[in-house]
Amino acid sequence: MTPSYFTRFAHLRLSRDAQGVLLVEMHSDGGPIRFDARDHTEFTDAFYEIGRDRDNKIVILTGVGDYMAEIDFASFGNVGDANAWSRVHDEGTQILENIANIRVPLIAAIEGRAHIHTEYALFADVIIAGRSATFNDLPHFAGGIVPGDGIFTTWSYRAGAGRAQAFLLNPQPLSAQEAASWGVVNHVVDDGTAVAFARELAALYLRQPEVTRRNSRIHFVQPLKERIVREVGYGLALEGASANALVQQMMAGQR
Repeated sequence: MTPSYFTRFAHLRLSRDAQGVLLVEMHSDGGPIRFDARDHTEFTDAFYEIGRDRDNKIVILTGVGDYMAEIDFASFGNVGDANAWSRVHDEGTQILENIANIRVPLIAAIEGRAHIHTEYALFADVIIAGRSATFNDLPHFAGGIVPGDGIFTTWSYRAGAGRAQAFLLNPQPLSAQEAASWGVVNHVVDDGTAVAFARELAALYLRQPEVTRRNSRIHFVQPLKERIVREVGYGLALEGASANALVQQMMAGQR
């Protein structure tokens, strides 16, 4: 029986095979996702539901076409308004905490452009990328706001603080091969085969007892979870202040 939450989210396609491998595909109308404020709300609930469903034995996170390369900034409203940012702040912390609370192996399968919310993928135990995949961070410093939503925490955890800082202050597309040399990507595969390779890994993991799989994920993600709890609420507060300053600057320029 298909759980009711599988069809609840507009830009997530959820499907699970007989072995309990859940494929989570981010999309908009069947094509690459254009992330918006509704997704910011719905992903909070989606990752919570995924984490609490014990019929999910392995989770694979991917996108359709691109991992994620577009965002609808206007849908978030006036992010310089403290009331609007309060919602962004709450959901932003809850999304990451809910991903961290997925207590089974999580595999990220990256194809195309991963230029927005790569922090979701960096919570994975294993990251697979197609050869032409690229990583970037378009919404933050390049757009005039602090990269405080967990993007620095996850990149510094995987690649080191120095690399993360330079990457986020001067965001440029990072190839899958370079991301692998940084220790962020674990496997570089032929384009279009990332999900298939993820399924091969999932089949390998499924040979072990369920408690072993679950407890390994819990153990591996704990240090990152602790950093998320310590850092992201503060980081999002700083990001909100910078969003307010950006809005004021834009309004002053229109006078």
